Amino acid sequence: MKLLEERIAKDGKVLGNEILKVDSFLNHQIDPSMMKAMGKEFAKLFAEDGITRILTIEASGIAVAMMTALEMNLPMVFAKKSKSRNIGDDVFSAPVHSFTYDRDYIITVSRDYLSENDRVLLIDDFLANGEALRGLISLCSQAGATIGGIGICVEKGFQRGGKQIREMGYHVESLAIVDAMDENGITFREQ
Repeated sequence: MKLLEERIAKDGKVLGNEILKVDSFLNHQIDPSMMKAMGKEFAKLFAEDGITRILTIEASGIAVAMMTALEMNLPMVFAKKSKSRNIGDDVFSAPVHSFTYDRDYIITVSRDYLSENDRVLLIDDFLANGEALRGLISLCSQAGATIGGIGICVEKGFQRGGKQIREMGYHVESLAIVDAMDENGITFREQ
């Protein structure tokens, strides 16, 4: 998605050789028009996949997942990173290691919002090592839900996650794939 690549090139900041900071429009401060454009693109990419529900992880995936759900006229649910007292014990749960925060947590989704009748589109802001996606895949597996596709805003193509998730047989669409980055700039993969 050329619009996203241009925005990353303009506003993204590379920290070291593994961190791409896009918090001015994607995962801290939110640019609604960019979220809307990405939601439309995901809706177009997965229009023929029979999707019945959108699933993401709090918090950074919520905005783009919501816009995708709005475009597709579908419900959206997000996996919580910490268990709250109001969610109860009837949940699906999976461990996840966060690359960004370098910590482990358990994600949960109420059994009321994910079932064997669902064909799920997973949406997330970043794909690096694929840990968050593995957690979401586990939740879907526990529910008996089918994964109809995976939509990623920014994939770090130089890390192993995208390759491994694709090798598992999933249909993955990344709107921007970064093949290399350093203090001199960002190289995007031709798509």
